[in-house]
Amino acid sequence: MARVSRAWYVACASRELGDAPLERTILGVPLVIFRGAGGAPGALLDRCPHRNVPLSMGRVRGGQLECGYHGWRFDRDGRCKKVPSLCGASEGASRDVAAHACREQDGYVWVWGEPGEAPDVEPFRFAYLDAPGYTSVQQHVVADASLHATAENALDVPHTAFLHAGLFRQDTPKRNRVEVVVRRWHDRVEAEYIGEPRPEGLVGRVLSPQGGVVEHYDRFLLPSIVQVEYKLDAAHVFVAAALTPEADYRTHLYATVSFRLPVPGWPLVPVLKPLALRIFGQDAGVLSRQTENIRRFGGEAYVSTEVDVLGPHILKLLRAAERGKVEPVAEPAERRLFMEV
Repeated sequence: MARVSRAWYVACASRELGDAPLERTILGVPLVIFRGAGGAPGALLDRCPHRNVPLSMGRVRGGQLECGYHGWRFDRDGRCKKVPSLCGASEGASRDVAAHACREQDGYVWVWGEPGEAPDVEPFRFAYLDAPGYTSVQQHVVADASLHATAENALDVPHTAFLHAGLFRQDTPKRNRVEVVVRRWHDRVEAEYIGEPRPEGLVGRVLSPQGGVVEHYDRFLLPSIVQVEYKLDAAHVFVAAALTPEADYRTHLYATVSFRLPVPGWPLVPVLKPLALRIFGQDAGVLSRQTENIRRFGGEAYVSTEVDVLGPHILKLLRAAERGKVEPVAEPAERRLFMEV
């Protein structure tokens, strides 16, 4: 699996991190997330250097994380600040814990994947989260699949007529031929769908009862951001999800859905949220079966066509980033194709 450690990943929602520390795993590394001095979040390797006990079983005292076994305390930078019963100084490099940079923004706690490193970029910002006229809903879901497979699934158009038939699109004898423009930069790839009618499924009819032709964009941004955007007249739907790989075949999605409609948005949330969760439940089910089959056959084997619009690009971007071969480009590479939806 492609792993990109020099990047920000969501560890948890801000509301999840209270007085007690949380145990999290990112890129296969066990971490403990806690609120240190002043309530700012910290992320440390979830192992006390004293006797290897998980620090996540401890508690926060005086803005420091206290091990639940012998009471050693650590600050957000991983420095050992107290060894109970020790007459001499508590500080010492051998007693410190590896620390990861942390940021809290847009309702999430972000962790830099490489320990002991000062990040050279800031975490992703969720557009329209607090924009006037928009209603925003945040949701955390989990897929038993690789980051690549999860990202491709979120941005894959053809499967929606089959796996989500009736909810999002329909598999009908008469399909619509649309043009797709694929643009790939060094750090992202985008698909623009031109001439696409409003999806005929239940979700499309709720968002835009009058129908029409939509502006539709799907995007992947290194190393783990997926975006889906629809515009139709006064309606605008923007879905962005930060994917956090817990392990090779387990990925967390922290999604923010922002939408603007001609009518007030909050009354529609109780209708749209269950539909969205049902759609994701279908995606999670097929991704889990995909993972089972990959393991059953001892590895992945993909055959792609041009209507697999973004999946191959996502994999190439991830592999380049893993090797540190991301070279900025002045203009994106562009390709045009046609597909039926």
